[in-house]
Amino acid sequence: MNLIFLGPPGAGKGTVADLAKDVLGIPHISSGQLFREQIKIGSPLGKRVEATLKAGNLVDDETTIEFVRERLSRDDVARGYILDGFPRTIAQAEAMCVFSKPEAVINFSLTEEEILRRLEGRRVAPTTGRTYHILYNPPKVEGLDDETGETLIQRPDDKKEAILNRLEVYTRETRPLINHYREKNLLVPLDASPSPQEVLNQLLHLLKEKGIH
Repeated sequence: MNLIFLGPPGAGKGTVADLAKDVLGIPHISSGQLFREQIKIGSPLGKRVEATLKAGNLVDDETTIEFVRERLSRDDVARGYILDGFPRTIAQAEAMCVFSKPEAVINFSLTEEEILRRLEGRRVAPTTGRTYHILYNPPKVEGLDDETGETLIQRPDDKKEAILNRLEVYTRETRPLINHYREKNLLVPLDASPSPQEVLNQLLHLLKEKGIH
């Protein structure tokens, strides 16, 4: 079951993917998290993309494709995967078809106003990447990760200026993928405005309708 989660930043793709991976028994692969891991360990790749991500811009196609191709070659994706944050451009989508073909592309839809509300309130555990929200999904103890107890942070790309830039980049670079996958009869629209559990329930129903789950 090869799934792509498509949609603007803040639409809840990562949150729903974390819920869906356990139900579907396939890994959630976030291109953004892959890059952040490399930044954390100070690898050459991490150093190359750090400034790009902080500004809310996209990592170049060649680097991103290389990284995702390697990740999808590992044994844990034998039964499928949920890809979150890739592809983000037509070039990435066309390159992906060479090494892995999606069965469905789930298009998360959300208004810009709600996107800003969600992203500005997002907090992340630096070590694990676990995501919280100060309004919708707060930790048990304010400002601290539930499992490790480490202090939560607001990522630089979740600050308003970077968010607006990310939305502009998404509109320019990624929205064309909607028509690209619609023409291939792979696009599955999904209302991302309800709670994560409700969105998950919608997703499972849609997959069942398509005969995928």
